[in-house]
Amino acid sequence: MGSDREEKIQMFKKEFNAVNTYNRPTYCDKCGGVMVFKGVGEYRCERCGYVDYDDYGKTRNYIEKHSGANAAQVSKATGVSQKAIRELLKEARLEISPDSTIFLRCEICGAAIRGGRYCSKCETAYHKNVEEMARRSRHQDDMFGYSTEKRKRDEGSKRFTRE
Repeated sequence: MGSDREEKIQMFKKEFNAVNTYNRPTYCDKCGGVMVFKGVGEYRCERCGYVDYDDYGKTRNYIEKHSGANAAQVSKATGVSQKAIRELLKEARLEISPDSTIFLRCEICGAAIRGGRYCSKCETAYHKNVEEMARRSRHQDDMFGYSTEKRKRDEGSKRFTRE
């Protein structure tokens, strides 16, 4: 029984470590001070002023200087994994250049896209669907009495008492 528990702990540790944090610097490599986020992937030491970048900042800076570089070239030059670069593309934090022959595919219809997870048509439809589901669930309690379903929040309680 103890080994089963250990296996679960190891599984949770792997899942926790798999969450992409884009290698954000927390302490200064020069003086050990705390790195403060300044924006666009840039971090500055509050003690000595040393500037460092997370994976997004490194990738963005490289692409600005080397327009049209592919993921393998960016990964080799910056040390950022290709998996992290793909995640940045899927989060629409990066975009594939217009002159590139490589595209991402929409996760719903398979259309070629330059960044994100969905093409514009599927993204609009997806959000409309989410909004409609939210409206339905919100107004479900307003429809009590029109169906045979019991009201969930009054289940098991008296509504009126005699005096």
